[in-house]
Amino acid sequence: MKAAAVTTPPRARTLAHPGAAGTMRITALHGAQARHLRLRLPAGSSLHAALVTPLAEHGVTSAAITLLSGRFDALDYCTPAANPAGPSVAKYSPPVHVEQVMLVAATATLGRSSDGQPLVHCHATLRTAEGITKGGHILTEAAMIGAGGLTALVTAFDTFGLQQTQDAETSMPLFQPHSQGVDPQ
Repeated sequence: MKAAAVTTPPRARTLAHPGAAGTMRITALHGAQARHLRLRLPAGSSLHAALVTPLAEHGVTSAAITLLSGRFDALDYCTPAANPAGPSVAKYSPPVHVEQVMLVAATATLGRSSDGQPLVHCHATLRTAEGITKGGHILTEAAMIGAGGLTALVTAFDTFGLQQTQDAETSMPLFQPHSQGVDPQ
């Protein structure tokens, strides 16, 4: 019996970012405890408002969020695209508008934008009425929750915050963790 040929899988594509790589690839903070909340997000609200408003009422400014299945009446999403003009190697595509889509799965992160405003960064998998799977980066302020609402499972980061800052390596604004009351810059 002849042995099966061993093949080497293709090498993953490597992107060379414009800035020098930091000494630490991942910056992490640990919280000894976290609050967990379950929210019902109402139909007719934008995803951004439906998350930010009740979480602010609970004193939550940074969190990890899982969205359970439901519907969106309309939303816009983007996908990654090459950025040959630079300075970063990637950017978002122009927004794609879809209506009457089912949410299959989504995760989101709540933090603060570079100007201190609440920012929700969300990636989702969606299914159209025709059964086509789509998805990417959801523009949360334009994502209108459909009939029946959505459920969000939230883990609040009470001992540290997430702040959007310009990343020197990628030349892109990214969430970075920081101790509460400490400027991450």
